[in-house]
Amino acid sequence: MTGAGANGAPILTCRRKRARPGEQGAVKNDKPVAPATQVVEAGRRPEWTGAVVNPPVWRASTHLYADSADLATGRANADGQFYYGRRGAPTQWALADALTALEPGAAGTVLYPSGVAAIAGALLAVLKAGDVLLVTDNAYEPSRALARTVLDPLGIETRFFDPLDLGTFPDRFCPRTRAVLLESPGSLTMEVCDIPALAAIAREKGAVSLLDNTWASPLGFAALAHGCDISLMSLTKHVGGHSDLMMGSASAGEHWHQLLRLKAQAMGNVVSPDDAALALRGLRTMAVRLERSTASALTLARWLRERPEVAHVLCPMLEGSPGHDLWQRDFTGGCGLFSFILKGRDAAARSRFIDGLALFGIGYSWGGFESLVVPVDPARVRTETPWPPAGWDSADRLGLRLSIGLEDPADLIADLERAFAAMDAG
Repeated sequence: MTGAGANGAPILTCRRKRARPGEQGAVKNDKPVAPATQVVEAGRRPEWTGAVVNPPVWRASTHLYADSADLATGRANADGQFYYGRRGAPTQWALADALTALEPGAAGTVLYPSGVAAIAGALLAVLKAGDVLLVTDNAYEPSRALARTVLDPLGIETRFFDPLDLGTFPDRFCPRTRAVLLESPGSLTMEVCDIPALAAIAREKGAVSLLDNTWASPLGFAALAHGCDISLMSLTKHVGGHSDLMMGSASAGEHWHQLLRLKAQAMGNVVSPDDAALALRGLRTMAVRLERSTASALTLARWLRERPEVAHVLCPMLEGSPGHDLWQRDFTGGCGLFSFILKGRDAAARSRFIDGLALFGIGYSWGGFESLVVPVDPARVRTETPWPPAGWDSADRLGLRLSIGLEDPADLIADLERAFAAMDAG
């Protein structure tokens, strides 16, 4: 059983991990537990794990039935009911069950082969030809590409909006607006928007609100408890945690979960049981990894703020940073992803900085155990919000996004210091 605690934090009722011989299901314990305990306990139903700690890897396309009567029971479309491999087996069910338990208000979770597939699957479940989708202007770039290459040819119109402009947001709706895709913080520039207010307006206008909640995860932001209808995650990031799998998820209440499920099944979406097992393994350590990467990110953000080469540090967890007040109000945790803007440097200088790093890998994604860096150029993709923002020096436009891993922060700071020296040596 799940519920919501302080600040919308999810609460799980603990269950015994293994049933005794002859018992059916798990023995309940009425004591609620904290999120760090949830990631350990959730999804470990005894009927799926048996006598071992982790659900075994069920590799199966065909499920066999004892007789015709048993075959008839398999047609029930629910996790825990065998039917065919495309609907999963205990390994995938355990992962979906664990993610549902972490999201207060969720009735179920659908798994997808990537984070982008989760966004696409959810949007296609709630939209049809002629509908209008509102998308935050600081959205993950593949979400913008999805609108252009998939939704537009289907007759679904996408309109972008400034997520920080609450005053004009209601005016963005028209009679055909059916959904709003939100992201907070923005994946490159880290703006934190007022999700409860935006979701409330969307609901008042009769639109579905979907939140890409990959940055915070349910451990840091309870999306449904804050008014969103569907919570999306790239499990590739924090849940996997080791840069070795691709997966996404969508968690929702009963109504939307059923629609998501049926659409995903109709489109043939399924995840590998081996990848589901890796995601379950990563999930068990996610809380401690997030705690470590968040603390290290704050250490580096504070250090960068004092550097003369840095114009702005975009880290909502950092005191005085844009969005910090909303982050304090609504979030219960953070992560290791943030950006900073170079002061008056050109693209060649930024390249020298990136190439001067030794401990930061140059690569996309984040949430793994290793630190990464990529260049940030928001002006290339934005349509509704200016870059640089009003009040900034126009020369301060080139940024870098850091994903802070589990290395010692002192070593990472030394690496950044060497990179600054390399940048200005050219």
